[in-house]
Amino acid sequence: MAVRQVRRASGLVVEPPTRSTWFSESNNPQPAKSWEEWDLSGQKLKSLPRDLLTHARSVDLQRNKLKRVIGISRFTHLMELNLSRNKIMEFSQEMCYLDKLEILYMNQNNIRVIPEGIFPHLKMLKFVKLSTNRLAKLPSDINQCTSITYLDLSRNCLQNIEPLIGLPKLKELFVERNRLTELPFQLFQASNCELTVCEAKANPLRCPPEEVCAGGVEDIQSYFRQIEENPNTCSAWTVKTMFLGSSMAGKSTLCRSLREGKPVVVAVKDRTEGIEISQLYTQKVRFFFWDFAGQEEYYLTHHVFITSRALVILTVDLSSYSIENPQSFKDKLWFWINNIQLRVPDSVVLLVGTHCDQCRDQEEVMEKKTDIEEKVKTMLENRRMVLKHQKKNLEENTDPSLFADQVDELDCLLEYNLKVLDLLTLDCTKIEDIAKLRSHILMCIQSESVFLCSESILPKSYEEVEQAIYTLVALEQVPQHGIVLIDELNDFILNHVNLSRDSLQSILRFLLRYLHRIGMIVWYEDIDVLSDRVFIKPSFLISIFKGIVRHDLVQHLEGVSRDLLMQEGALVKQKFTWVDDLRCRGTLHNAAMRILVRKELEKLFVDDDDLIREVVGTKREEGVILTLLQYFEVCLPTLVGSPLNPHALESISGVKQWESGREAKRDPDGACLFPMYLKDDRIVCHKWGEDKRDDLSVHIYFLPEIPHGFFHRVTIKTCSLFTTHWAGREQSLLCCGNRLVLVRQRNKAGDPFIEIRCRRPEKDEEFRPLWDLILAVMSKLFVLSRQWPGLTQQVHTPCPERGCPHYFTWRDWQELSNTNLYNLVKEEKLVCQGGHTRRTELIFPKVPTLQRGV
Repeated sequence: MAVRQVRRASGLVVEPPTRSTWFSESNNPQPAKSWEEWDLSGQKLKSLPRDLLTHARSVDLQRNKLKRVIGISRFTHLMELNLSRNKIMEFSQEMCYLDKLEILYMNQNNIRVIPEGIFPHLKMLKFVKLSTNRLAKLPSDINQCTSITYLDLSRNCLQNIEPLIGLPKLKELFVERNRLTELPFQLFQASNCELTVCEAKANPLRCPPEEVCAGGVEDIQSYFRQIEENPNTCSAWTVKTMFLGSSMAGKSTLCRSLREGKPVVVAVKDRTEGIEISQLYTQKVRFFFWDFAGQEEYYLTHHVFITSRALVILTVDLSSYSIENPQSFKDKLWFWINNIQLRVPDSVVLLVGTHCDQCRDQEEVMEKKTDIEEKVKTMLENRRMVLKHQKKNLEENTDPSLFADQVDELDCLLEYNLKVLDLLTLDCTKIEDIAKLRSHILMCIQSESVFLCSESILPKSYEEVEQAIYTLVALEQVPQHGIVLIDELNDFILNHVNLSRDSLQSILRFLLRYLHRIGMIVWYEDIDVLSDRVFIKPSFLISIFKGIVRHDLVQHLEGVSRDLLMQEGALVKQKFTWVDDLRCRGTLHNAAMRILVRKELEKLFVDDDDLIREVVGTKREEGVILTLLQYFEVCLPTLVGSPLNPHALESISGVKQWESGREAKRDPDGACLFPMYLKDDRIVCHKWGEDKRDDLSVHIYFLPEIPHGFFHRVTIKTCSLFTTHWAGREQSLLCCGNRLVLVRQRNKAGDPFIEIRCRRPEKDEEFRPLWDLILAVMSKLFVLSRQWPGLTQQVHTPCPERGCPHYFTWRDWQELSNTNLYNLVKEEKLVCQGGHTRRTELIFPKVPTLQRGV
């Protein structure tokens, strides 16, 4: 039976097939036929079959090769039509004859225009999915299709959705990833608005700003109501500007010179540690400068603070850049651009060449500029080519429906458009070059082609609330650390503005998201334990971070004074134990962590005992800093009652049990594992031994590559599952009962992947528990990968035969239940393309026949 499409409130859900096809070598079954339902999905059709019975109620033609839909007018009884995942370029005029149609899928096509005069005839149409096409505008009469309740127009090229005004029953609207700068307020007028869901993220929205839309329909209605009540709106131009680049590339010099408007010399001893934040207001544009340190240790926490829709200034030291040495481009540009693309794939990157005054002459500068721009262009083109080839490979499988989710992910990656602007060369010792850079940045952010969307239209009341927050800081009515509970912030603002509490709550939610994005504050809305507080002074938070995450942590720890040790009740000899554990095991004792943070607080002249306890923590309670480090997978904590994790399950019956997991309490008086400080894999190699040919082995490939520092976080996430584990720099070994699971990062022939490996069990009944463990690790790995939107993965099982290069490609698996997973492949043995035969349970999750009683 072929895949059947089911409509739900959130969109399209694909029910798993019952056939035994799983790998790319599978056979394609013939379509099922019935009197009322025709399933012709995945048949490579280029036109409608002539023998279709015209009284069918449902026709599924998805995943074919249709370019035009000629003859569809014959099906006047149709209630459901699925034309998704074809190559349709024209919205057929014949559709107007389908006056009984209720459900229409035409997503993932190449439709550019919908003719006028079609939708007024589709009076029964309720559900419409037109996402992932090339629509630039909507027909003006679409609002005459009065029964529509669900409309998905996401991933198109729409600049205006005003034709939707007047749809009386519209409840769910999806317009993400278009080119909308405004949403029509008439859609949200409370008197006649039926909307309950409106998703509009990833648009260059000015009115309402995206942060308002993130709060849902009620916040959008509140925004327009505020504009109606007080039409004195203001246009705010604010840009978060992130300075990235290798160590000593001149980021700090550039940042401070821009701020001062003249050359500023930065001594080596004053170079950035962690992140430095500053502001610049010029020509009605407000900049928040975030200067990121270039050392590897600091980079591992950058993803905590990097946000989308920011201007990235990537600095390149031209004096040390070598055209002849490929490694030079890789270190100074490729590494940074690639990681930006993985983390915030829709960013705008301005390349700035520094130290031009140290180059031989202007000719050398121009040669390096040309070389860099050509290599960046080639790099971006190659990445798209790789993604397109991979998509084509999946689509050309015998049954491409098995890989639909993976194809969708590749489509998403191909839609992203990282903009890397031409390199601007500078001599930072010249005031005219600093002025040139300022002028160039202003031109870029105000250019429609760059699409930074730095402008936001804000009602007067929003501006007043924002000003009240500034007043709060200016009057020093916030604690020195700048950590404020949202309820306290709400009460303070109520004393300074003429708003009701309900109105203020809606406005404040938007403002906190907005101010977080532009870099003025930090608010971790998604962290339950921190969602009730705001970091009004991000620089304070960053200072705390750099007390622990730094390139010279060992020396920093060695320099801890006896006075600081005594405050923690520690002896000098304990300090040497801490240093040794950090060097050899990558672990840092919580007591040492508290002392290091106190040391940073001393530099800031903070002597508030309550603050220190809240931020640093005590032997009984963990502080804010430990919560953040753990949330962002920077370290793995010790749990109460065990040096590791006494609550990890010894055996499981499925992945979902692992996902629900244990809620073990962390030990504030324990220690944390920091994988970034591990130097080698010796202990893991010693415990695991040699690989064996009949090991169970799964490879997860990452496109375009594994993000820097990703494996460190994999180690933290997976080690938290198991009672006993050993960690290394690029390998970790997990122990559950008498079963070992090896997880390691590898690169074969330029293809980066993470391997999960288990020993082959001695008894058939032990296959299920081993595959359960592998799937548990895979599920954690995939959850983690969602933090990098510019990333996709594929799963392969290599053929176990020695020297065989062939492999089995996994189909989509994450939406399948555990029961279906273990019953998908009915064959007892599988054969690779090289002709080697293996039992299925050695290749893919399966319970051997003997245990199933078959």
